[in-house]
Amino acid sequence: MHVVVVGGGVIGLTSAYHLAREGAEVTVLDARGTGLGASAVNAGWFVPAESMPVPGPKVVVQTLKWMLRPDSPVYIRPSLDPRFVGFMLRMWRRCNDRDQRAGFAAHLRLARSTAQVLDEYRADGMDFELRSAGLLMAFTQKANLDHHVHNLDLVRENDLDPQLLVGDAVRAHEPLLTDAVHGGIFFPQERHLDPRAFVEALHKRLVDMGVRIVENAPVGSVEVRQSGGRRTVAAVRTPSGRHEGDRFVLAAGAWTGELAGLFGRRLPVRPGKGYSVDVEPLPLRSATNLSDVKVAITPFSDRLRLAGTMEFAGLDEKVNDVRVAAILRGPQAYLRGWKVPTGPLRPQAGMRPMTPDGLPAIGALPGTDNTFVTTGHGMLGVTLAAGSALALSDLVLHGTRRPELEPFDPARF
Repeated sequence: MHVVVVGGGVIGLTSAYHLAREGAEVTVLDARGTGLGASAVNAGWFVPAESMPVPGPKVVVQTLKWMLRPDSPVYIRPSLDPRFVGFMLRMWRRCNDRDQRAGFAAHLRLARSTAQVLDEYRADGMDFELRSAGLLMAFTQKANLDHHVHNLDLVRENDLDPQLLVGDAVRAHEPLLTDAVHGGIFFPQERHLDPRAFVEALHKRLVDMGVRIVENAPVGSVEVRQSGGRRTVAAVRTPSGRHEGDRFVLAAGAWTGELAGLFGRRLPVRPGKGYSVDVEPLPLRSATNLSDVKVAITPFSDRLRLAGTMEFAGLDEKVNDVRVAAILRGPQAYLRGWKVPTGPLRPQAGMRPMTPDGLPAIGALPGTDNTFVTTGHGMLGVTLAAGSALALSDLVLHGTRRPELEPFDPARF
C-alpha cells in the first residue's frame, strides 16, 4: 500500500515513520523543508501531565483583558472574517471546566504508554537530546496553583505521580526559584527533547527506511474519482509533479484546514503563533513552566530555551519583538538573579495548529474514502505525536479505529 503524507513537521514525520515501519510504501510531501516552523522552535516537552486543552474556565475574561496589552501571553487580532469569528465563538463555548477536563482525559489516554516510544526511536538509530528530568510547574499566584490542583486526580489516575510543593518545599526542590514563588507541582515522569534535532533525526531515519521525501512541493490540486457515491482521491499535484497514492494523510499543521478543502472538506484549524528564543544555559533541575506568565523554560546541554505566547493573527511567522521581550522578562519574578538577556539573540516563531475545542483532529476526512487527517495538536505536538501516529497507522493500514481516537474524530466539525 502506498501512503502519501502531506506535511513534514513532527506530526507528519512521526506518522510517516510508523506507517513505514508497518510495511507501507510512504511518500512525504512538504511545502518547504521538513521540520521547520513550530516543529523546530517549540519547547520540546513530552508532558502528558500538562496536556490540558487551551479552552478552559476564565479564559474568555482573561483573554479579553490581555487583548488590550501588546505584550500579553495571549493575543487575538480583531477580525470580522466570519470563519475567524465562528472559530472564536466555538472556542469560547468550550471554556468551561467540564469540557476542559474531558479533553484533558482524552489527551492523557492518547499519550498513555507512549513515553517508551521515544526510547524506541533512539534505539532505532535516531540521535537527539532526550532528558528524563521531569517537569516543574511554578506559581506565584495561589489561585492558579489551586486551579491546577483541582485536576490532579486525572493525572494520578494515569500513574504520573504529581508532587505538590508549597512554600519553601518548592525552593528546596529548585534552588533557583525566588521567594515570590508560592508553590509548584512537580511531575517526575515528564521528559523533554531538542525538537530540531528530533525532526532532523526523523528525516534521516525515514530516508534510511526508503521513504521518499519531496520538499518544496506544496499541493496545488487534487485528483478525485467519483463512482457510486464514493469519492476517492487518486493523486495530488505539486510543482514537482503528480503523486499517486492508495491512501493520503493530511498532516500540514496550521495549514491543514485550508488544505483539507482541496480534498473536499475544509476543517476549522487556525494558526496560534508561538515564539522561542535561546539564551545562555542555567543549572535548572528540569523543564519549568512559569505558569502565571505562560513561559516555558527548557534546559538543553548547550543553551536555555524560553518559549511562549499564543497569538491568533493569521498565517504570519514574522517575529514580534514586543512579545519576545515579554518572554525574556517573564522569569524575573521566578528565578533568582535573572537579568533580561541582551546581545545577539535569534528569536523564532512557529504556527501551532489550533482547533475550536482544543483537541486534535485525527481520523478519516469526511467526504472521502481514502483520505485521513492528523492535525490540531496545538502546543502538544511532541507530547501527542507518537500516540497519534500509532493510532493513525492502525486506522490507515488496517481500518481499525482505536478507542482513544473517538474524541478526536474530524467528523465532529
